[in-house]
Amino acid sequence: MKVRSSRVFKKSALCMALSSALTLPLHSYAQDTVAKPTVTGIEVINVTASRRASTVQEAPLNITALDGDVMKDQNITQLSDVARWVPGLSIADQGGRTGSPIIVRGLNTNSSGPDSDGGTVATYIGEIPLVIDMKLIDVERVEVLIGPQGTLYGAGTLGGAIRYLPNKPVLDETSGSLYGDVFTLSESDDIGGEGGFVFNTPLIDDELAVRFAVNYLNEPGYVDYNYVVREGGVSLPDPDWSDADAVNSNLKQVKDANFEHTTTAKAMIRWQPSDVFDATLSYFYQKQDIGGRSIVHNDSLSEDNPLSSVMGKYESAYRYQEPREKEDTLVSLEMTADLGFAELTSATGYSEFEAHGQRDQTDLLIRLDYGYEEFPAFSAFTREINEAENFTQELRLVSTSDSALSWIVGGYYNQYESLFDTREYTPGFDQYAVDNSGAVQLRPDSLEYVSVDKTKVTESALFGELTYSITDKLTLMLGARFYQYDVVARSDADLPLSKTIVDASYDPTLIDLTLKKYKADDSGSLFKVNASYQFSADVMGYVTVSEGFRIGGSNGIAACDEDIGQQQSVCAQPDELLYAPDTTTNYELGFKSTWFSNQLHFNAALFMVEWNNAQIEGATEVGQQPYISNAGEAEASGIEISSRAMLTDSLIAYATYAYTNAELTSDTLDIGLAGDRLPGSSEQQFALGATYSTEIFGRTGLAINYGLTYQSDVYSKVGLRNNGEALPGYALSNMSARFSEEVWSVTFYVDNMFDKYGYSSVRRTDADITTANGANIQRNYGHYLITPRKIGARFEYLFDI
Repeated sequence: MKVRSSRVFKKSALCMALSSALTLPLHSYAQDTVAKPTVTGIEVINVTASRRASTVQEAPLNITALDGDVMKDQNITQLSDVARWVPGLSIADQGGRTGSPIIVRGLNTNSSGPDSDGGTVATYIGEIPLVIDMKLIDVERVEVLIGPQGTLYGAGTLGGAIRYLPNKPVLDETSGSLYGDVFTLSESDDIGGEGGFVFNTPLIDDELAVRFAVNYLNEPGYVDYNYVVREGGVSLPDPDWSDADAVNSNLKQVKDANFEHTTTAKAMIRWQPSDVFDATLSYFYQKQDIGGRSIVHNDSLSEDNPLSSVMGKYESAYRYQEPREKEDTLVSLEMTADLGFAELTSATGYSEFEAHGQRDQTDLLIRLDYGYEEFPAFSAFTREINEAENFTQELRLVSTSDSALSWIVGGYYNQYESLFDTREYTPGFDQYAVDNSGAVQLRPDSLEYVSVDKTKVTESALFGELTYSITDKLTLMLGARFYQYDVVARSDADLPLSKTIVDASYDPTLIDLTLKKYKADDSGSLFKVNASYQFSADVMGYVTVSEGFRIGGSNGIAACDEDIGQQQSVCAQPDELLYAPDTTTNYELGFKSTWFSNQLHFNAALFMVEWNNAQIEGATEVGQQPYISNAGEAEASGIEISSRAMLTDSLIAYATYAYTNAELTSDTLDIGLAGDRLPGSSEQQFALGATYSTEIFGRTGLAINYGLTYQSDVYSKVGLRNNGEALPGYALSNMSARFSEEVWSVTFYVDNMFDKYGYSSVRRTDADITTANGANIQRNYGHYLITPRKIGARFEYLFDI
């Protein structure tokens, strides 16, 4: 088989890059890999998000599909890059240490910081749900479904769903690629790099094949942790800032602390013994080593803080480094069988997640009024262990007849188990307490707090859709999902250091945990109605009403004793133990149109989403532990527009725009009032771009890409209440030039071309700028930064044998 030829100059590939960058209505049902039809003008991408195959312009559902070629051209390597081109989708990039919040159509009540409640968008690798910020290696395409997807995708799809579709083994060719990337960041002292390979080969021609992909990323940091204590409990975290020797003897500098080292690997084996059966066994692995948060404090300090005059724009004031290691694995088996009247699909998946991390906890403990501030060298850190296992099984039948009536029916089962083990340490405070209390012994490990939470969630559902073509122009679809879930949580917490201070005879090595059980369950139904009308061969309108939901559960915090009094404790009051599910109902009116012999696409959608019983973040009354509760009602409405045009055979342009008005519709205690704007996403987004292609030196292709993306300001709190702030909007410019021939390509690129300094989100609020208990507490509050200017060169070599 011949090597793939360069796709840069082909009209279809250029148009594909545009169609994939836009949110377009789509109706899709079928296998994951479908041959792309030959068309004149703009070509679209086949997708399978609705369990049947279709092209982007053919059906009435909102979706964005980006294929592998587009992601290379636009330098898209992670989900936050994808979001730049999807109207209505917001992802506040917070670096690799924690998952970045994914918000669709403004559906968010929490701060724009970390999303602890699981978010409103479900993510999938193939057919398997998995919560992971997957690196985009050897991916056939990414599909982003906008709007609630509860009937086919179940829990967690209040706002939408995102699917990563990996390339499957090809049964009749031995081929592969080698690639690499070298780049610099404007605020980093290090050179970054990325490299990997893909290899595909049949073991039995046209029947059995394997495919491997490996990638390694070395992303340098750009935030300096310049005020880290040299030795916890000994070094002064706030020395005499006017004495350089005192500063240097107590504190150290950690340059480019928020680095990321990630290894990603994929192995697949595919067996297709006949035309009626196809099975793929996959193994996915990813390991990440993250150095710290992408948070800075230069705008988070009061004027009277000595640090405010010396802290740089890319500096963090945390007292401890905050590394985190994460490891994900997924084993899945997807099988399809053609039964004649329908296609039977079985998707089985088992995944594991493990993470070990450390973070600065000094400010939180000082403000709790337990006397820690009296220790001049007081500093504290938390170590965390997170583990999770997830098993998923789905069976579905999809009709294959050509009649006016078609249907989908299926069953779903999921079991998720997690462990959270959190331990806070106060180095040196045990010895300080001994000296001041006269106690004989305290904890040798300075363990101040420990919390263990084990949760098991079991979900099952029956779902289906029925589609009927009433006439050649009018089609009606009805969908439903009937679900049931159970949550069992066991948790407890202990304060061993406090106990040893109170009682000198208390065993200084004891950890007293008795996990108490808390349960929650619910059942219900979700529905979807969709009608579409084909006004002409090139213009179609549709209306959709769809529902989504997210499960409730336990917060995993031990209940407070009735006689808690003033003693040091971390616990939950009765109304803080459990939280209920929340739901959304989406009303959408849209159309798609094609003009000038498929040279211009213009699409638009009006939507309104009602959000009931919204889950929100809070802090417990006792111990200030994060927990989830339920607010009142909210609503989001707006418009999403996308257009692309083939201006000449060499020049293609595209544009997208989204306006979203998301606000509370009922007064909610401690959150906000009706009419308050929701946080975490901008009201306005747009993207403009163009691709110009030509040939140079006779046979070498040159493709020049330019893209401009803009978002307006983002609120950090509902209605800017509770010390909320408006994060300024910003625009980013990206540009690349790709040179290619049949077997190689070299791309020079620059992201954030003008080195814009901007905040993607905020951690906590300026209420943390305080001198509680006489201590200088200002470092909980900080801002996540967008990545500074990145300049690099990427190459790829294709081969087949």
